[in-house]
Amino acid sequence: MSQPFTASVSKRLLSLDFMRGFIMVLLAMESTGLYEHLYEATDGNFLHGFFQQFFHHPWNGLRFWDLIQPGFMFMAGVSMAYSLHKQTEQGVAWNDQFRKILKRCCWLFFWGVLDYAVRGDKLSFELWDVLTQLSFTTLVAFLIFRWSTNAQIMMCAGLLLLTEILYRFTNVPGFEQPFTDQHNFGNYVDVLLMNKINDGGWVAINCIPTAVHTIAGALTGKLLMSNRTDKIKQMLLWAMIVLVAGFALDLAGITPIIKRIATSSFTLASLGWCIIGLAFCYWWIDIMDHKKYLQFFLVVGMNSIFIYLFFEIVGARWFNGYITIIATNVLSWINTPEILSKIIASLCIFALEWTMCWFLWKKKVFFKL
Repeated sequence: MSQPFTASVSKRLLSLDFMRGFIMVLLAMESTGLYEHLYEATDGNFLHGFFQQFFHHPWNGLRFWDLIQPGFMFMAGVSMAYSLHKQTEQGVAWNDQFRKILKRCCWLFFWGVLDYAVRGDKLSFELWDVLTQLSFTTLVAFLIFRWSTNAQIMMCAGLLLLTEILYRFTNVPGFEQPFTDQHNFGNYVDVLLMNKINDGGWVAINCIPTAVHTIAGALTGKLLMSNRTDKIKQMLLWAMIVLVAGFALDLAGITPIIKRIATSSFTLASLGWCIIGLAFCYWWIDIMDHKKYLQFFLVVGMNSIFIYLFFEIVGARWFNGYITIIATNVLSWINTPEILSKIIASLCIFALEWTMCWFLWKKKVFFKL
Protein backbone atom coordinates (compact mmCIF):
# COMPACT_ATOMS: atom_id res chain seq x y z
CA MET A 1 0.00 0.00 0.00
CA SER A 2 2.86 2.38 -0.61
CA GLN A 3 1.51 5.83 -1.42
CA PRO A 4 2.40 9.53 -1.17
CA PHE A 5 0.71 11.03 1.87
CA THR A 6 0.24 14.50 0.45
CA ALA A 7 -3.40 14.91 -0.46
CA SER A 8 -5.48 17.58 1.23
CA VAL A 9 -8.57 16.32 3.00
CA SER A 10 -11.45 18.69 2.30
CA LYS A 11 -14.49 16.58 3.13
CA ARG A 12 -15.62 13.67 5.25
CA LEU A 13 -15.30 10.14 3.97
CA LEU A 14 -19.00 9.28 3.88
CA SER A 15 -18.32 5.61 3.23
CA LEU A 16 -16.49 5.45 6.56
CA ASP A 17 -19.34 7.22 8.36
CA PHE A 18 -21.78 4.79 6.75
CA MET A 19 -19.78 1.70 7.72
CA ARG A 20 -19.44 2.94 11.29
CA GLY A 21 -23.18 3.60 11.45
CA PHE A 22 -23.99 0.24 9.84
CA ILE A 23 -21.95 -1.62 12.44
CA MET A 24 -23.43 0.39 15.33
CA VAL A 25 -26.96 -0.28 14.07
CA LEU A 26 -26.20 -4.00 13.99
CA LEU A 27 -24.72 -3.87 17.51
CA ALA A 28 -27.66 -1.87 18.83
CA MET A 29 -30.12 -4.41 17.41
CA GLU A 30 -28.07 -7.24 18.90
CA SER A 31 -28.19 -5.58 22.31
CA THR A 32 -32.01 -5.65 22.24
CA GLY A 33 -32.04 -9.45 21.85
CA LEU A 34 -33.57 -9.15 18.38
CA TYR A 35 -31.34 -11.76 16.73
CA GLU A 36 -32.03 -14.29 19.48
CA HIS A 37 -35.78 -13.85 18.99
CA LEU A 38 -35.51 -14.11 15.20
CA TYR A 39 -33.29 -17.20 15.52
CA GLU A 40 -35.90 -18.80 17.75
CA ALA A 41 -38.79 -17.75 15.52
CA THR A 42 -37.21 -19.25 12.40
CA ASP A 43 -36.36 -22.62 13.91
CA GLY A 44 -37.03 -25.30 11.32
CA ASN A 45 -36.95 -23.14 8.20
CA PHE A 46 -34.28 -21.84 5.82
CA LEU A 47 -33.94 -18.49 7.62
CA HIS A 48 -32.63 -20.23 10.74
CA GLY A 49 -29.20 -20.66 9.15
CA PHE A 50 -29.20 -17.03 8.02
CA PHE A 51 -29.82 -15.69 11.53
CA GLN A 52 -27.18 -18.05 12.90
CA GLN A 53 -24.67 -15.74 11.17
CA PHE A 54 -25.56 -13.07 13.76
CA PHE A 55 -23.91 -15.07 16.55
CA HIS A 56 -20.20 -15.68 17.13
CA HIS A 57 -18.85 -19.00 16.00
CA PRO A 58 -18.44 -21.25 19.08
CA TRP A 59 -14.77 -21.87 18.26
CA ASN A 60 -13.04 -22.89 15.00
CA GLY A 61 -14.78 -21.16 12.09
CA LEU A 62 -15.91 -17.79 10.81
CA ARG A 63 -19.35 -16.22 10.78
CA PHE A 64 -20.55 -12.77 9.76
CA TRP A 65 -20.84 -11.64 13.39
CA ASP A 66 -17.15 -12.42 13.95
CA LEU A 67 -16.32 -9.55 11.59
CA ILE A 68 -18.04 -6.83 13.64
CA GLN A 69 -15.27 -6.12 16.17
CA PRO A 70 -12.49 -6.30 13.53
CA GLY A 71 -14.53 -3.88 11.42
CA PHE A 72 -14.90 -1.50 14.35
CA MET A 73 -11.15 -1.54 15.06
CA PHE A 74 -10.24 -1.29 11.38
CA MET A 75 -12.44 1.79 10.95
CA ALA A 76 -10.89 3.34 14.05
CA GLY A 77 -7.55 3.17 12.24
CA VAL A 78 -8.96 4.75 9.07
CA SER A 79 -10.57 7.53 11.10
CA MET A 80 -7.34 8.13 13.02
CA ALA A 81 -5.43 8.60 9.76
CA TYR A 82 -7.84 11.31 8.67
CA SER A 83 -7.75 12.98 12.08
CA LEU A 84 -3.95 13.00 12.31
CA HIS A 85 -3.61 14.33 8.79
CA LYS A 86 -6.02 17.16 9.58
CA GLN A 87 -4.12 17.98 12.78
CA THR A 88 -0.82 18.00 10.90
CA GLU A 89 -2.25 20.37 8.28
CA GLN A 90 -3.33 22.65 11.12
CA GLY A 91 0.19 22.69 12.50
CA VAL A 92 -0.45 20.55 15.59
CA ALA A 93 2.87 19.19 16.87
CA TRP A 94 3.46 15.45 17.32
CA ASN A 95 3.72 15.84 21.11
CA ASP A 96 0.28 17.45 21.22
CA GLN A 97 -1.13 14.76 18.97
CA PHE A 98 0.34 12.13 21.27
CA ARG A 99 -1.21 13.72 24.36
CA LYS A 100 -4.59 13.80 22.63
CA ILE A 101 -4.36 10.16 21.58
CA LEU A 102 -3.13 9.09 25.02
CA LYS A 103 -6.07 10.87 26.65
CA ARG A 104 -8.46 9.17 24.23
CA CYS A 105 -6.92 5.76 24.96
CA CYS A 106 -7.23 6.33 28.70
CA TRP A 107 -10.91 7.18 28.30
CA LEU A 108 -11.46 4.14 26.09
CA PHE A 109 -9.82 1.94 28.72
CA PHE A 110 -11.89 3.54 31.50
CA TRP A 111 -15.23 3.08 29.74
CA GLY A 112 -14.29 -0.43 28.63
CA VAL A 113 -13.57 -1.47 32.22
CA LEU A 114 -16.67 0.35 33.50
CA ASP A 115 -18.84 -1.48 30.98
CA TYR A 116 -18.01 -4.81 32.61
CA ALA A 117 -17.55 -3.42 36.14
CA VAL A 118 -20.88 -4.52 37.62
CA ARG A 119 -21.67 -8.21 37.70
CA GLY A 120 -24.81 -8.95 39.70
CA ASP A 121 -24.44 -7.20 43.03
CA LYS A 122 -20.66 -6.85 43.05
CA LEU A 123 -17.83 -5.11 41.21
CA SER A 124 -15.70 -6.90 38.65
CA PHE A 125 -12.46 -6.05 36.84
CA GLU A 126 -12.48 -7.38 33.27
CA LEU A 127 -10.48 -6.50 30.16
CA TRP A 128 -12.50 -8.16 27.42
CA ASP A 129 -14.55 -5.18 26.21
CA VAL A 130 -13.89 -3.88 22.69
CA LEU A 131 -13.16 -0.38 24.05
CA THR A 132 -10.45 -1.75 26.33
CA GLN A 133 -8.91 -3.61 23.40
CA LEU A 134 -9.19 -0.52 21.21
CA SER A 135 -7.33 1.59 23.77
CA PHE A 136 -4.25 -0.58 23.16
CA THR A 137 -4.54 -0.98 19.39
CA THR A 138 -5.09 2.77 18.88
CA LEU A 139 -1.97 3.65 20.83
CA VAL A 140 0.15 1.14 18.91
CA ALA A 141 -1.18 2.37 15.56
CA PHE A 142 -0.45 5.97 16.51
CA LEU A 143 3.10 5.32 17.69
CA ILE A 144 4.09 3.77 14.35
CA PHE A 145 1.87 6.00 12.19
CA ARG A 146 4.82 7.91 10.72
CA TRP A 147 6.79 4.80 9.87
CA SER A 148 7.06 3.77 6.24
CA THR A 149 4.37 1.51 4.84
CA ASN A 150 6.77 -1.43 4.63
CA ALA A 151 7.87 -0.93 8.23
CA GLN A 152 4.25 -0.92 9.41
CA ILE A 153 3.51 -4.08 7.46
CA MET A 154 6.55 -5.70 9.10
CA MET A 155 5.20 -4.58 12.47
CA CYS A 156 1.90 -6.30 11.70
CA ALA A 157 3.76 -9.47 10.74
CA GLY A 158 5.73 -9.22 13.96
CA LEU A 159 2.59 -8.91 16.09
CA LEU A 160 1.09 -12.00 14.45
CA LEU A 161 4.35 -13.91 14.86
CA LEU A 162 4.50 -12.88 18.53
CA THR A 163 0.98 -14.21 18.99
CA GLU A 164 1.95 -17.54 17.45
CA ILE A 165 5.03 -17.80 19.68
CA LEU A 166 3.13 -16.96 22.87
CA TYR A 167 0.46 -19.59 22.21
CA ARG A 168 2.74 -22.33 20.89
CA PHE A 169 5.96 -22.13 22.90
CA THR A 170 5.31 -20.76 26.40
CA ASN A 171 4.21 -24.20 27.68
CA VAL A 172 2.73 -23.06 30.99
CA PRO A 173 1.45 -26.14 32.88
CA GLY A 174 -2.31 -26.39 32.41
CA PHE A 175 -2.24 -23.78 29.65
CA GLU A 176 0.03 -25.44 27.08
CA GLN A 177 -2.67 -26.28 24.51
CA PRO A 178 -2.45 -23.44 21.97
CA PHE A 179 -5.91 -23.63 20.45
CA THR A 180 -7.95 -25.34 23.17
CA ASP A 181 -10.55 -23.34 25.07
CA GLN A 182 -9.73 -22.73 28.75
CA HIS A 183 -6.24 -24.22 28.36
CA ASN A 184 -4.31 -21.75 26.20
CA PHE A 185 -1.79 -19.01 26.94
CA GLY A 186 -4.44 -16.29 26.66
CA ASN A 187 -6.39 -17.91 29.48
CA TYR A 188 -3.22 -18.00 31.57
CA VAL A 189 -2.64 -14.26 31.10
CA ASP A 190 -6.24 -13.61 32.15
CA VAL A 191 -5.62 -15.51 35.39
CA LEU A 192 -2.58 -13.30 36.02
CA LEU A 193 -4.39 -10.04 35.16
CA MET A 194 -7.90 -10.71 36.48
CA ASN A 195 -7.70 -13.98 38.43
CA LYS A 196 -10.43 -15.43 36.22
CA ILE A 197 -11.04 -17.07 32.85
CA ASN A 198 -13.85 -16.04 30.52
CA ASP A 199 -16.46 -18.78 30.15
CA GLY A 200 -16.85 -17.91 26.48
CA GLY A 201 -13.14 -18.26 25.76
CA TRP A 202 -12.40 -14.57 25.15
CA VAL A 203 -8.92 -13.40 26.19
CA ALA A 204 -7.45 -9.98 26.99
CA ILE A 205 -4.32 -10.43 24.86
CA ASN A 206 -6.50 -10.38 21.75
CA CYS A 207 -5.38 -6.75 21.67
CA ILE A 208 -1.95 -7.88 20.41
CA PRO A 209 -3.01 -9.52 17.12
CA THR A 210 -6.01 -7.24 16.58
CA ALA A 211 -3.70 -4.22 16.67
CA VAL A 212 -3.12 -5.35 13.08
CA HIS A 213 -6.70 -4.32 12.26
CA THR A 214 -6.15 -0.77 13.49
CA ILE A 215 -2.71 -0.41 11.88
CA ALA A 216 -4.11 -1.70 8.58
CA GLY A 217 -6.97 0.77 8.94
CA ALA A 218 -4.51 3.64 9.32
CA LEU A 219 -2.60 2.47 6.24
CA THR A 220 -5.86 2.27 4.31
CA GLY A 221 -6.74 5.79 5.43
CA LYS A 222 -3.42 7.05 4.08
CA LEU A 223 -4.11 5.28 0.80
CA LEU A 224 -7.55 6.89 0.48
CA MET A 225 -6.06 10.34 1.11
CA SER A 226 -3.28 9.84 -1.41
CA ASN A 227 -3.13 10.97 -5.03
CA ARG A 228 -3.13 7.40 -6.35
CA THR A 229 -5.66 6.56 -9.03
CA ASP A 230 -5.74 2.81 -8.27
CA LYS A 231 -7.01 2.96 -4.69
CA ILE A 232 -9.77 0.38 -5.14
CA LYS A 233 -7.39 -1.96 -6.97
CA GLN A 234 -4.80 -1.65 -4.17
CA MET A 235 -7.39 -2.32 -1.48
CA LEU A 236 -8.75 -5.39 -3.23
CA LEU A 237 -5.25 -6.70 -3.89
CA TRP A 238 -4.30 -6.49 -0.23
CA ALA A 239 -7.67 -7.92 0.77
CA MET A 240 -7.07 -10.97 -1.40
CA ILE A 241 -3.55 -11.43 -0.03
CA VAL A 242 -4.61 -11.47 3.63
CA LEU A 243 -7.79 -13.46 2.92
CA VAL A 244 -5.87 -16.21 1.14
CA ALA A 245 -3.19 -16.23 3.84
CA GLY A 246 -5.75 -16.47 6.64
CA PHE A 247 -7.84 -19.24 5.12
CA ALA A 248 -4.75 -21.11 3.91
CA LEU A 249 -3.37 -21.27 7.46
CA ASP A 250 -6.69 -22.70 8.62
CA LEU A 251 -7.25 -25.17 5.78
CA ALA A 252 -3.66 -26.41 5.99
CA GLY A 253 -4.14 -27.21 9.67
CA ILE A 254 -1.39 -24.82 10.74
CA THR A 255 -3.40 -22.22 12.67
CA PRO A 256 -7.18 -22.54 13.02
CA ILE A 257 -9.45 -19.54 12.52
CA ILE A 258 -10.66 -18.77 16.06
CA LYS A 259 -12.21 -15.40 16.77
CA ARG A 260 -12.33 -15.82 20.55
CA ILE A 261 -8.53 -15.88 20.86
CA ALA A 262 -7.90 -13.85 17.67
CA THR A 263 -5.52 -16.32 16.05
CA SER A 264 -3.28 -15.00 13.29
CA SER A 265 -5.39 -16.80 10.67
CA PHE A 266 -8.55 -15.16 12.02
CA THR A 267 -6.89 -11.74 12.13
CA LEU A 268 -5.82 -12.01 8.49
CA ALA A 269 -9.09 -13.46 7.17
CA SER A 270 -11.26 -10.93 9.01
CA LEU A 271 -9.02 -8.07 7.89
CA GLY A 272 -9.52 -9.12 4.28
CA TRP A 273 -13.30 -8.91 4.62
CA CYS A 274 -13.01 -5.51 6.35
CA ILE A 275 -10.95 -4.09 3.49
CA ILE A 276 -13.39 -5.48 0.92
CA GLY A 277 -16.30 -3.94 2.82
CA LEU A 278 -14.73 -0.49 2.89
CA ALA A 279 -13.58 -0.76 -0.74
CA PHE A 280 -17.14 -1.47 -1.85
CA CYS A 281 -18.63 1.33 0.27
CA TYR A 282 -15.96 3.78 -0.91
CA TRP A 283 -16.66 2.89 -4.55
CA TRP A 284 -20.46 3.00 -4.17
CA ILE A 285 -20.76 6.10 -1.97
CA ASP A 286 -17.71 8.31 -2.49
CA ILE A 287 -16.86 7.49 -6.12
CA MET A 288 -20.24 6.61 -7.67
CA ASP A 289 -21.89 9.26 -5.49
CA HIS A 290 -24.79 7.12 -4.25
CA LYS A 291 -25.53 9.12 -1.11
CA LYS A 292 -29.28 8.78 -0.74
CA TYR A 293 -30.77 6.94 2.23
CA LEU A 294 -27.57 7.13 4.29
CA GLN A 295 -29.02 9.25 7.08
CA PHE A 296 -30.53 6.27 8.90
CA PHE A 297 -27.00 4.95 9.51
CA LEU A 298 -25.13 8.26 9.69
CA VAL A 299 -27.07 9.57 12.69
CA VAL A 300 -25.97 6.49 14.65
CA GLY A 301 -22.40 6.42 13.34
CA MET A 302 -21.80 10.06 14.21
CA ASN A 303 -22.46 9.24 17.88
CA SER A 304 -21.04 5.73 17.99
CA ILE A 305 -19.44 6.08 21.44
CA PHE A 306 -22.65 7.45 22.96
CA ILE A 307 -24.93 4.75 21.59
CA TYR A 308 -22.47 1.96 22.39
CA LEU A 309 -22.15 2.99 26.02
CA PHE A 310 -25.90 3.57 26.25
CA PHE A 311 -26.99 0.13 25.10
CA GLU A 312 -24.11 -1.62 26.90
CA ILE A 313 -24.59 0.05 30.28
CA VAL A 314 -28.02 1.68 30.48
CA GLY A 315 -29.79 -0.58 28.00
CA ALA A 316 -28.51 -3.90 29.33
CA ARG A 317 -29.09 -2.99 32.97
CA TRP A 318 -32.44 -1.17 32.86
CA PHE A 319 -33.79 0.33 29.63
CA ASN A 320 -34.25 -2.91 27.68
CA GLY A 321 -36.13 -4.63 30.45
CA TYR A 322 -38.32 -1.60 31.14
CA ILE A 323 -39.40 -1.17 27.50
CA THR A 324 -39.85 -4.92 27.02
CA ILE A 325 -42.25 -5.14 29.95
CA ILE A 326 -44.32 -2.24 28.62
CA ALA A 327 -44.39 -3.53 25.04
CA THR A 328 -45.13 -7.18 25.79
CA ASN A 329 -47.88 -6.37 28.28
CA VAL A 330 -49.60 -3.95 25.89
CA LEU A 331 -49.35 -6.51 23.08
CA SER A 332 -50.85 -9.19 25.33
CA TRP A 333 -54.09 -7.19 25.32
CA ILE A 334 -54.57 -8.21 21.68
CA ASN A 335 -53.34 -11.78 22.18
CA THR A 336 -50.06 -11.32 20.32
CA PRO A 337 -47.96 -14.52 20.20
CA GLU A 338 -45.10 -14.44 22.72
CA ILE A 339 -42.24 -14.63 20.22
CA LEU A 340 -43.78 -11.90 18.06
CA SER A 341 -44.18 -9.72 21.17
CA LYS A 342 -40.49 -10.15 21.95
CA ILE A 343 -39.49 -9.21 18.40
CA ILE A 344 -41.69 -6.10 18.47
CA ALA A 345 -40.33 -5.15 21.90
CA SER A 346 -36.77 -5.38 20.59
CA LEU A 347 -37.67 -3.20 17.61
CA CYS A 348 -39.26 -0.66 19.99
CA ILE A 349 -36.05 -0.51 22.03
CA PHE A 350 -33.97 0.03 18.92
CA ALA A 351 -36.36 2.66 17.57
CA LEU A 352 -36.08 4.66 20.80
CA GLU A 353 -32.28 4.40 20.77
CA TRP A 354 -32.14 5.48 17.13
CA THR A 355 -34.42 8.42 17.94
CA MET A 356 -32.02 9.54 20.67
CA CYS A 357 -29.17 9.51 18.13
CA TRP A 358 -31.32 11.41 15.63
CA PHE A 359 -32.15 14.04 18.27
CA LEU A 360 -28.45 14.52 19.10
CA TRP A 361 -27.63 14.68 15.38
CA LYS A 362 -30.27 17.36 14.80
CA LYS A 363 -28.90 19.38 17.73
CA LYS A 364 -25.35 18.84 16.42
CA VAL A 365 -24.31 17.22 19.69
CA PHE A 366 -21.57 14.63 19.15
CA PHE A 367 -19.90 12.72 21.97
CA LYS A 368 -16.22 12.07 21.42
CA LEU A 369 -13.41 10.69 23.55
